[in-house]
Amino acid sequence: MKIASLLPLFFLSAVSAADWPRFLGPTGAAAVSGAEIPLTWSASQNMAWKYTSPGPGSSSPIVVGDKVLFTSWSGYGDKEGADDPSKLQRHLVCLNLADGSRVWEAIVASAAREDLYEGFLAEHGYATHTPVSDGESVYAFFGKSGAYAFDLQTGKQLWHTPLGTGSGSRRWGSGGSPILVGDRLIVNATDESKALFALEKKTGQKLWEAGGDVIDLAYSTPALIEHEGRADLVFPLANEVWGMNPETGKLRWLARYELPGNVTPVPVYDQEKVYLFGGFPTQGSVAIKLGGQGDVTETHTVWKSKTSTYVPTPVLYQGHLYVVNDQGFALCIDAKTGEDVFRERVIDSGGGRGRGKPFYASPVLVGDRLYAVSRRGGTYVIAAKPTFEKLAHNVIADDDSQFHGTPAVAAGNLILRSDRAVYCIRQAK
Repeated sequence: MKIASLLPLFFLSAVSAADWPRFLGPTGAAAVSGAEIPLTWSASQNMAWKYTSPGPGSSSPIVVGDKVLFTSWSGYGDKEGADDPSKLQRHLVCLNLADGSRVWEAIVASAAREDLYEGFLAEHGYATHTPVSDGESVYAFFGKSGAYAFDLQTGKQLWHTPLGTGSGSRRWGSGGSPILVGDRLIVNATDESKALFALEKKTGQKLWEAGGDVIDLAYSTPALIEHEGRADLVFPLANEVWGMNPETGKLRWLARYELPGNVTPVPVYDQEKVYLFGGFPTQGSVAIKLGGQGDVTETHTVWKSKTSTYVPTPVLYQGHLYVVNDQGFALCIDAKTGEDVFRERVIDSGGGRGRGKPFYASPVLVGDRLYAVSRRGGTYVIAAKPTFEKLAHNVIADDDSQFHGTPAVAAGNLILRSDRAVYCIRQAK
């Protein structure tokens, strides 16, 4: 198979262009145009339906045709008294997009002992990875329990592939979501095995494994980026970013940057550059020209900035990078120069209850509006333009649980998920 054939194979699947079949949407850009999503909503306004989740989860919902799918966990750490790790189980739930009724639910018992529900693991839990679908099957990664495939129509389990039971240095669990590249499922199992894996999507067979001891605290989802006729699998980790051959997993290029540890945001890219964010305790951002061979640090680094986001992934729109970062600041960055255009507080420092920063989910761009979901303070709608303008603030008053999932947008529907429920926002007729 030639590398150039990988991208067409993905788009020739049964997934519709109107679907939201993976984390951050069909291309990972978290953007749609022309969708008629309401500007305002509440528990009684523009609320099409609500489905009570079997347990909490930080993964995002996906939409494939007439189906909404999401993951959650139960049995351990999800409520008072649930203190036996052996009872941990995951849920993959399929709902009808029209009315929120349950189509099927697959329940998977934990296949390996997970890290204990304590410390910062309690910030996101055991259902952090967003599933992905090709329109025929749906694929899920459940950390130390491994990768799974299910039939999209029935929920029947098709295969299961273990991908390691190790732990990163912080024991926070892994966070990157699987993506499909042609006939391959790419899984970030760097917490479990210090490696990325490519699995044959029909059987779960391991096709390649790439990584090493240098990998730690790499929580990002890889991005498949095509540039000058070549598709690179771009994966950021502490202090450097890799450009890999998606067919073999071999390294084509790398660039070093000063983002040590905890690299979570997904790579954002245009036709010439990839933009990277994250780092801890030092945070920052960097733009790197695409392509090249070997160490391209000196030749391909375009700009560096101290402006950053810790978990949420920015959106690129009309030459600007937009995000509401974990601290609750709306940022606009000139993608050409890396210079700040604005930095405005969206939510005050006391706007979220409980531990942690006020934002975890990534914003989505719908037309020229950014929808940014805060953990406990509702959803903020901001104009995607170089002048800061807050358009709306929407709260579902009867849900005080955490909202960690990035919304899905499909067919005029905005799908939100919290630890307690999944919601469909739709313009009332």
